[in-house]
Amino acid sequence: MVAFRYGFAALACLLALGVGTAEAQQPKPATPAQPAPAAPATPAAAPQLSVLVVDVQSLLQNSKAAKSVRAQIEAKRAEYEKEISHEEEILRHERDTLQRQQASLSAEALNKKGREFQAKVNELDRNVQSKRQALEKSNANALEKIQQTMIKIITQISKERKANLVFQRGELVLFDQQFDITDEVLQKLDQEMPTLTVSFVQPQPVTPAKPPVTTAKPPAKSRKR
Repeated sequence: MVAFRYGFAALACLLALGVGTAEAQQPKPATPAQPAPAAPATPAAAPQLSVLVVDVQSLLQNSKAAKSVRAQIEAKRAEYEKEISHEEEILRHERDTLQRQQASLSAEALNKKGREFQAKVNELDRNVQSKRQALEKSNANALEKIQQTMIKIITQISKERKANLVFQRGELVLFDQQFDITDEVLQKLDQEMPTLTVSFVQPQPVTPAKPPVTTAKPPAKSRKR
């Protein structure tokens, strides 16, 4: 319960009483009556407090649109994992081949192949990061669309019930369940947005890194004597 306090200005009125002496034969002229001070305006009554509660996290988990988005994100994640697994298999095969060639290659050739292999490993790591960031961005964009529709529905319900405060359920410790409109919002959200097609963000292209090139120093010229 929220208590409201109103401050009212206190009014003090002084009444002057004229006292005549026994010797006075004639009455004193009457003092003209002072106009009474105007009563202060009564403050307008505060609007009645009306509160609603919504479990936003539950809506983002259980709504049909959210489930649809989650299924599409997981399918794209599986697709990316398959691509990455294939690239990892190629690198493992190349690593094994390089290990078998250690005895037959010169130190310079072995170092060169090692640098080339490490550059490919680094490229794969950047590719993985790019795909992960693209998935996160795609998921965030889809959830933002769901939230926009959710807020519109909550606003409509608030106007119908003349509510002036709406809280997220996760921010409250105790509340009366009659204020919870999550189920009503979920029903309207599923009707208005039964599914949502994710607009996937394309991963940033990864430029293959070139291995560092070591240039051999020219032999020093001998001085003629």
